[in-house]
Amino acid sequence: MELIAALADLCKEKSRPVIAIDGPAGAGKTTLAHEIFLALSNKMSLQVIHMDDLYDGWDNALSKDLSTILQYLVSQHEAKSPAKIQRYNWESSSFGESEELPVSDLLILEGVGCGDKELQDRFAALIWMEIDPTDGLKRVIDRDGAQMHERMQKWLGTQAEYFLQHSTREKADFILTT
Repeated sequence: MELIAALADLCKEKSRPVIAIDGPAGAGKTTLAHEIFLALSNKMSLQVIHMDDLYDGWDNALSKDLSTILQYLVSQHEAKSPAKIQRYNWESSSFGESEELPVSDLLILEGVGCGDKELQDRFAALIWMEIDPTDGLKRVIDRDGAQMHERMQKWLGTQAEYFLQHSTREKADFILTT
């Protein structure tokens, strides 16, 4: 895959590379993060962080708190220091115990909101995953169940506003259409 080779080259240009994979719900960001992990893990150590683990529920997902957490994670990565996070538990609507993440050569941030404008200049690469909103919604409903339809309708507006504020697509190094 040409993308993997390009990403490997871009990672060589940064001493502490970070790749962000952003785009609308259902676009395939998690799948791409996994593919990159599999392709590059034989060359370097990698840590993948999913935004779903960092969101503070639905209503506070794309808040300043997420931006602060992302800045912390990137700073810790750049300093070669372990980071501590609390993963969000969607069933209990609360954060879990603090856990320490190992230091890695490459940090991959994946999910809606990881392309935060405050961090864009620090990324080795920002990847935008493009999908028609209707197709993305269908993928999420197929994956997570019909009970998510109303919640996802609201989320589509939330993410669209976020992407507009952060110019995520416009700042992307790669745009992939699914």
